Amino acid sequence: MEAGQGALAPGTPGSQLAPGLLPDDSLSLEPEVLLAGGIQTMSPQEFVIYKPRWGAFYRTCLERHLRSLGITTTIFTGCNFPNCPRTSVMEASERDFRIVLVRDAVSGFTERDETEMVRIGVTVLTTEELHARLSRV
Repeated sequence: MEAGQGALAPGTPGSQLAPGLLPDDSLSLEPEVLLAGGIQTMSPQEFVIYKPRWGAFYRTCLERHLRSLGITTTIFTGCNFPNCPRTSVMEASERDFRIVLVRDAVSGFTERDETEMVRIGVTVLTTEELHARLSRV
């Protein structure tokens, strides 16, 4: 096995979120909490979990956490639709969550993928359409 630089190892700068993504730039991810399967609270409505595989629900506390908050709808964005976003959407569907997928905030999302998602009951919106709907709530 090749020796790596450890650029993404817990506790290194590369393991942290990019500046501006957290509600407070003084916050940092806590690898000991996350790797133990815990939830790190970043603000009253922002939480971080560690996802060990493609699906957000696989071996995580995500479902229990969402249910404890009374959340019934999930909204998905992400990188490389055929992998993580698709897997997480399918897992959410298996758990009977309502699902929204944000078309222009998911890379690798094709017309064929959209047809598949709509057929399983996913609402597919653009960022603008989602913002408009959330603004009415």
